Amino acid sequence: MENLFAVVLAAGKGTRMKSKVHKVLHPVCGKPIIDHIVDTLSELEVREKVVIVGHDAEAVENHLGERVSFARQKEQLGTAHAVMQAESHLSGETGVTLVLNGDHPLFTKETLEGLIRHHRESGAAATILTAEMTDPTGYGRVIRKEDGSVDRVVEHKDASEEERRVREVNTGTFCFDNRLLWKALSRVDNDNAQGEYYLPDVIPVLKGEGHRIAASRMTDPAEAKGINNRVQLAEAEKELRRRILHRHMMNGVTITDPDQTYIEPDVEIGADTIIHPGTILRGNTRIGSDCVIGPQADLTGVETADGVHIRYAVLQECFVGRGATVGPYTYIRPGSTLEERSKVGAFAEVKNTRLGAGSKVPHLSYAGDADIGENVNFSCGAITVNYDGRQKYRTTVEDGAFIGCNVNLVAPVTVRKGAYVAAGSTVTDDVPEEALAIARQRQTNKPEYAGKLRKKD
Repeated sequence: MENLFAVVLAAGKGTRMKSKVHKVLHPVCGKPIIDHIVDTLSELEVREKVVIVGHDAEAVENHLGERVSFARQKEQLGTAHAVMQAESHLSGETGVTLVLNGDHPLFTKETLEGLIRHHRESGAAATILTAEMTDPTGYGRVIRKEDGSVDRVVEHKDASEEERRVREVNTGTFCFDNRLLWKALSRVDNDNAQGEYYLPDVIPVLKGEGHRIAASRMTDPAEAKGINNRVQLAEAEKELRRRILHRHMMNGVTITDPDQTYIEPDVEIGADTIIHPGTILRGNTRIGSDCVIGPQADLTGVETADGVHIRYAVLQECFVGRGATVGPYTYIRPGSTLEERSKVGAFAEVKNTRLGAGSKVPHLSYAGDADIGENVNFSCGAITVNYDGRQKYRTTVEDGAFIGCNVNLVAPVTVRKGAYVAAGSTVTDDVPEEALAIARQRQTNKPEYAGKLRKKD
């Protein structure tokens, strides 16, 4: 296959975002704008991706790292000038160069594949990706000849009243014959209202040399929407979220209220899982089949087996085994593993802990830095005391043990297999297998004493 290259324009300041964060680093569905573009280019097997940076270049470079190559545009003199900064990376190569803006995260792989295919099949020197817009304000207009071929592209600010009535717009995305691109760029001038070097001005240069110019009109104009301000950022978020939810529903996931469900693009969900309102699934979360997630479940980097139920809970970087239940009002923190049929209930917190199969932390408890075996009952108000102000220690509770209400397990400590810890105990020493530990002050009753206390009032 012919070599495929890409130039991504991300040098602008993005002043309309009114933010100290670079525009392309603002997240859409949990992933920075630029990442959506770079990930799509990777799916297209682009041989070299060159990102043009300028304003706040270090932030973009640090974020993308070695995933791409970089070229710096020290002065922002227009889109053609920006593309020229990539010449040292791509000149002399034979193939197709895709040029697109770094603030357009909605292009799908299929749309870009269609553009590239149309370009190759037409034998054009340049192919413009166009869209039919109901309101084309602000976009460059694609002016065609009577036979339908592309004549030129006119920026909105330079367009006549008649040209502004044209609804077919340039999306800012092009395919070029790589060798012809660099020669044509050197001939672009800045004789326009803004005094800038526009990339679309490459089109008349190539036409003047007798080369063919093609246009590929996309089917869904929503993909062409760029992001220049927070309103457009929210619109892009809504559109991308709609696509993500549609994909999951078509794959057999029930989403009871799509308007109140938020799922990031890298999340995977098994068939016959039900997602209830208020659920947020982030990062590389993997949900099994036949699960019930939500309402009000916030999961980040979570993996679950099949048949899991999670409601009114926050989970981060943890694993939930088959048939386990979590919630309501539960916090599962990173490093935790809840094995099959385990349960963490109301107002309980688990952190960096393995909870064995069939074990329960039912309510109002804290299990931190612990190894809890199978079929353990960790009763109401029981906690592991894992931190002494300087260092954290682990607690071990072996299979079949019973931890009574309001027990403090002061780590490092081990409760052996089948042992019982009486309610209200503060345990500082290991409890032997099958033993009963009672670690509390013996009760003393003073007859008739209550009346003396009342007389003091």
